[in-house]
Amino acid sequence: MLKINADQFQNEVLNQKGLVFVDFYADWCGPCKMTSPIIEELANEVKEVKFVKVNVDENPDLASQYNIFSIPTFLMFKDGKVIHQFVGARGKDGFLSEIEKAKNL
Repeated sequence: MLKINADQFQNEVLNQKGLVFVDFYADWCGPCKMTSPIIEELANEVKEVKFVKVNVDENPDLASQYNIFSIPTFLMFKDGKVIHQFVGARGKDGFLSEIEKAKNL
């Protein structure tokens, strides 16, 4: 899964066609550490969705722009626009359910 910064966000997320799953996280965040391997697994399995990670400590302006107040926060973009947002750790089925919701928006 691609870890991106604010400079890459435009190209890797906003300019993409289709669905992009963005994981806003921090290295010190316990729930983020728990969900990371699940999201890596999904990134390998769900080929029609692009998965990227953004470290909020390294990209505070980006976190602020998208109103990220707690982590982990996940945003789903479709054709460069936020269509779905959810907060907090999930199991694999929970993430798949959120991705399915976004696909149907």
